[in-house]
Amino acid sequence: MSQTHPDTAWVEEIAVKAEPHPEHRWLQKLVGEWTYETDAPGKPGEAPTKLTGIEHVRALGDLWIVAEGQSQMPGGTLASTIMTLGYDPQQQRFVGTWVGSMMTHMWVYDGVLDQSQKALALHSEGPGMEDDGKTSDYQDVIEFKSDDHRVLTAQVQGADGRWQSFMTMEYRRK
Repeated sequence: MSQTHPDTAWVEEIAVKAEPHPEHRWLQKLVGEWTYETDAPGKPGEAPTKLTGIEHVRALGDLWIVAEGQSQMPGGTLASTIMTLGYDPQQQRFVGTWVGSMMTHMWVYDGVLDQSQKALALHSEGPGMEDDGKTSDYQDVIEFKSDDHRVLTAQVQGADGRWQSFMTMEYRRK
């Protein structure tokens, strides 16, 4: 017979309340094997470089997804990435993180679905594009074009408040 320790009873109570919401089911559409392509911007005056990669997205129960990607960076080095996404019903916001082997910053996401339920805008703050020690506001938008095709657009907010796209990745389900 198992007894619950009084100091850990709250864990069981929270676990019982963790029921999937429609937003959690939306995240499950990401689960699967994906390939992607992107044009990495080149140096001024140079053409962009076409980069390709793979991403394996798995469910972590009914409430979270974990996306693990691999691709080559300009110059040929291998990059690995991990993204976690979930939904917090108390905040009514999507939450998550993104890390990559090519940088030391952990991106913390806070996001919302658009009214069409096709695009998830994930906001984050990170190192500015200028090497001045300042941070900038960023947004990664995941948009489903179909069940087997999605696009990720990475944007940075300029000093004028406008979003400027700096990378677009086309994902296709394997």
